[in-house]
Parts: sequence; C-alpha cells; structure tokens
Amino acid sequence: MIPTPSYAHLSREDFEDVYEPAEDTFVLLDGLEQDVSLLEGSKICLEIGSGSGCVSAFLGSICGASSALYLCTDLNPHATRCTRLTGLSNSIPLNPVLTDLTSALLPRLERSVDVLVFNPPYVETEDEEAEMAQEGGVIERAWAGGKGGMRVTDRLLEQVESLLSDRGLFYLVAVPENKPLEIIEQMQARGLHGEITLKRRAGREHLHILRFSRPGHVEAMQSAP
Repeated sequence: MIPTPSYAHLSREDFEDVYEPAEDTFVLLDGLEQDVSLLEGSKICLEIGSGSGCVSAFLGSICGASSALYLCTDLNPHATRCTRLTGLSNSIPLNPVLTDLTSALLPRLERSVDVLVFNPPYVETEDEEAEMAQEGGVIERAWAGGKGGMRVTDRLLEQVESLLSDRGLFYLVAVPENKPLEIIEQMQARGLHGEITLKRRAGREHLHILRFSRPGHVEAMQSAP
C-alpha cells in the first residue's frame, strides 16, 4: 500500500482557504493506486485544481520523484503555495501554476500529458452560486459545481482529448448528479474510451472514479507481458 502523502505541515488556517483532503481525495488516491502498472513510466503528469497538493504528491510516489514532470494548476494562490509546500515535505518536485484550468499551458502541452487528474467542484448548486465562488476566490469554489455539478467539469472535458498523449490517462471524480454514464458517452463521441473504475459511498455521497484513455491503450497495457 502506498502511504498517503503527509500534509501535516499545513495549518488549520491554510484549510480555511484551501480544500482539505477528504473522502473524495482518498478515493481518487485509491483509484490511482489500483492502476500503478498503467501509470508507471509516465513522463508528464498534470493535476487540475491541486489544492493541498496531496494527489500530485501521491502520483509522484507512483511515477518517481525524478522520473516525471509534475504540473499542478489552481486558480487559488493559497493552493499553489500549499501544493509547493506539500511537494517539498514529501520530496516530490511539484510545479504549481496559477491559472484557470489549463489556460497557461496550452498549446504547449497538446498531446503530451500522460496522466491528467481532476477532482472538480462536483456538488450541484445554482449556477449563480458557482459563478460567484469561482470569481470571488472563496473556499466554496472547491465544491460548488453549478447546474448538475458540471459547470467547471464541462469546460475541462472540451480540452481532454487535445491534452492526452497516446498513452495518456484522464482520471475524474464524479457523483451520480453529474451523470457519469453521460460523461462517458460524451467523451466517447470525442474519441476517448471511458469507464468507471471505482465506486465508494461516503456519507450522502456516492463517489465514482472515471478513467479515460485513447481506444485500445488500457487493454494493450494490461495484456503486455
């Protein structure tokens, strides 16, 4: 079992501005851990909305601290600071970028990302609440997802196919209100194979981990000797 990265260096005050790792974080870590054989050898890893940096530090434990480039984007300057500190604390060279989704990284990363990870604001809210959260720099931006909980996720889904390398894998956290099967159908129409690789109930939430890849890649990796 791969240990959860340490984030003890972050204070209660930090978590007033940055999303604290919770059950959705940990189910994402479990989804990554069960795919170790697929993730090993990755060279460019990109986490959208890195928050505390816990997920990217975990990826670093899988892919190797010196074997890959770890890029972490967030709109929240407090999050980019926490991500950098988490990388230092866990001896993983995380590279936080203050930007909206991938705006500062395109087109340079087109067809280059081996691992793309997003634990989005997936809670269904009024669109106005989600818009105010995203624009106001408040902690609610980490969970307020607007109509269907998809306001932010839909924007990233438009970019995924152009980001993934030939071996690229995209991991997305979702709940039933986000309609995971419809997300999979939508991404299939964009040329990517998708599946639900893990489900877990946490209180009132029924968390899903969705994984997307170019057709045939996962099957080829799993059948390789």
